[in-house]
This record gives sequence, C-alpha cells and structure tokens, in this order.
Amino acid sequence: MTMRDTLSSCAAFSRNLSPQQMWQSRNEAHRNGEYAMWKSILVVVASLTPFAPVVQAQDDLSKVNIRISKLAGNVYLLVGDGGNIAASIGEDGIVIVDDQYAPLAEKIQSALKGISDKPIRFVINTHYHVDHTDGNEYFQKQAPIIAHDNVRKRLENGGEAENLASLKFEAKPQVRGALPLLTFDHDVTIHLNGEDIKVMHLQNGHTDGDSIVYFPKSNVVHMGDDFLRIGFPFVDLAAGGSVRGLAALEELIPTLPPDVIVIPGHGVVSNLDDVRTFVKMLKETRAVVDRGVKRGKTLDQLKHEKILDPWKDWSGQWITTDIYLETLYNDVVRNPGTFVNHN
Repeated sequence: MTMRDTLSSCAAFSRNLSPQQMWQSRNEAHRNGEYAMWKSILVVVASLTPFAPVVQAQDDLSKVNIRISKLAGNVYLLVGDGGNIAASIGEDGIVIVDDQYAPLAEKIQSALKGISDKPIRFVINTHYHVDHTDGNEYFQKQAPIIAHDNVRKRLENGGEAENLASLKFEAKPQVRGALPLLTFDHDVTIHLNGEDIKVMHLQNGHTDGDSIVYFPKSNVVHMGDDFLRIGFPFVDLAAGGSVRGLAALEELIPTLPPDVIVIPGHGVVSNLDDVRTFVKMLKETRAVVDRGVKRGKTLDQLKHEKILDPWKDWSGQWITTDIYLETLYNDVVRNPGTFVNHN
C-alpha cells in the first residue's frame, strides 16, 4: 500500500471520529513519536471531515510555549496546552499543581527554572485526566505526586471517560512511575514556602477524585476542572462525576476570602463572582432538565425543544449544548434527588 493509499484510508476512517477522538489520537501520536504521520493525515482529513476546523487547530506540541506569570505571593500560573498549572515557588522549593502533557514536561521544567533553581518538592494532581497528568512519569522522578485515592485507582486501571452518551475517550492504564505515591481520602496539607497548602477533595464533581488546592497566604485557589472558563463543563459521569457535585462549589465559596484569585482548570484567571455565575448556570440547567424528565420527556424530545437555549452562549467548541444536555439528562436519570452535601 502506498503512502497515498494509507493516508486516504486513515482519512476515511477519521471522518467517523468526533473532535474528541481526534484530539485523543493526537495525544497518542505525540507519545508514540508519530506526530508527523498524524499531521499528514490531517491534510487529507481537512477536506473530508466536518470537524476540520477543530482538527486543524490542534498544533504540534513542539511549537507550544509555556507562559509563566506571577499571580500573588509565591504562586505562579503556567499556561501551555492542557490544564492550567499553578506553582508555589519559594525558599523551600517548588510545588506544582497538575503537569499537562508529557511532551511539554521539559518546557515546564525550563519555565520553572527561569524563576528558581530550587527543586520540585511535590506535584499535585487535581484529577486523573490526561491533560492534567500526562507529565506525571517525568516529574515523579524528581518529586512525589499527591492525589486523591481515586486518581491513583483510575490512572492504574484505565477505562473510559465519558458522559454516558456521545462524548467518550479512552483513558489508558498508566505505567507505575506515573501513579501518585501519596494519596488521601479527604484532604491533606503541605507546609512549604511559608504556606499551609490545603488540598481538599470535592466529592463527585468533575470526577470522583477531584481536588481543589488553596494557597491561603498567597490568596490563590486552583479549582482544577471543577471550575472552567471555556463554556459548559465536561462532567465525567463514568468516573463518578456529577453536575450536582460540581454545583456544590457554592459551599466552598463562603470559606474563601472574597478577593481570592481563582485558577480554573482551563481558561482565564477568575474570581469568586465568576464561580458564582458558573454554579448558577449548573443549578439552573440541571433544574430545567430535571423538570423535563419528571414530565416524562425523552432526551431527544428535550433536544428538539431546545430547553437549554437560554444558556446557548455557554456552548463551546468541545462541549456543545447537545453534549451538555446529554450529560445533564444522564446525571438526572442516574442521580435523582436534591443536591449533595459535601463534608
């Protein structure tokens, strides 16, 4: 088979892939050293698939720059490709929150060295998804990774991350070196750089292993993917996530200073008013779907009725209104009742 035949066959196959599956294939290509072939396939796919604009937007990670900026106190923000990274940098060393993709690990390290020559002391995973943990194996050669018990279990066992409908992607089992060495079931505190860094579990939010990381002295909180600034959230229902659990963020708000700086899992630096707006959307959209389910409406009927049209501005390139509606519907059907209370 010629290269042209190979690319044409791959392109035909790719026409049946969602943007999420194409994104996953990109990550696999990076890990396997096959990005050049993947990029070539996209040249063919671009003219054949309705997802071409999404696919073409996924640039080579070798071209990604890590931008680092100081937020407050000794906390910095690192932005590249994947989840936002927070770093506490001080006399005792460095603590980072999440580590993006493996091909970016050396660039992340270089950005940190541009601020301090101190060693990395701890790495915290806010949850198990690859765009927040793919650098684990690289960084754990320098410092132990800390995460909730369920993060280690899901990284070790793998599975599928999904909304129990049209959105799903494979979460492959990770090698031993990428598994958190230190785990906890409720919360843990790291005493470093003059901070009592609090790592707090949010039960059944984005996943069942979420952590929110609060730097009290610097007045910064990293909320992982429990809070986003890119539109509707992806809720991994297959991994114990729930929209009700995400909405329980409102219980956290009163425990934080009014002027705390909020780092979302993805998107721009925010404040508590942004979190309140996010929670309001979660509660209102779930309530309207709950009422529809109680009236006996099917998912297709709710889609046809466009019941989420009042929140259409939240629709994103990845989590569209229909995908979020699927998530809400499955969350309501699977978890009827009132909002959960977190301890």
